[in-house]
Amino acid sequence: MNVKKITATALLLAVALTIFVAEAQLPPPVPLPGVKLGLANVVTLAALSLLGRREALATLLGRIILGSIFAGQAVSFIYSLCGGLLCYIVMAALVGPLGERLWVVSVFGAVTHNLGQIAAAAALAHSAAVIAYLPVLVMSGVLTGAFTGLCAQIIVKRLKRRKEQ
Repeated sequence: MNVKKITATALLLAVALTIFVAEAQLPPPVPLPGVKLGLANVVTLAALSLLGRREALATLLGRIILGSIFAGQAVSFIYSLCGGLLCYIVMAALVGPLGERLWVVSVFGAVTHNLGQIAAAAALAHSAAVIAYLPVLVMSGVLTGAFTGLCAQIIVKRLKRRKEQ
């Protein structure tokens, strides 16, 4: 990794962490547990599209680790890690074939993030009963994933256009 990519990755991590902490202070968009916008994923998608897989993974893992420390919730670390890694794997696999359609990549990523969180909850609770909540999370994942993906798509397009100038 060259100095330029390291610097860009560190900058994106700082932005993602700031967004994560700010979003944690906002009331949930709907009164359902576990449903949030996931705005920090805009940065992960941008890193994936602009910098590459390794830098996006570093941004994601840094945000999960530092975000859990700043939020002070060890259990959220497990949920975030399980959901975040599954989300990353799917997005990294789809970002190439789907090209500039980051909103589609984000929808698949958000849904798999929710699957990872449900799997972690089932393992921690020693119960499969939490799977009943999956339809709610999948629906919210589609909506929030489309929104964050569109945001990332607009940002990436503008940054690429600016770079060409």
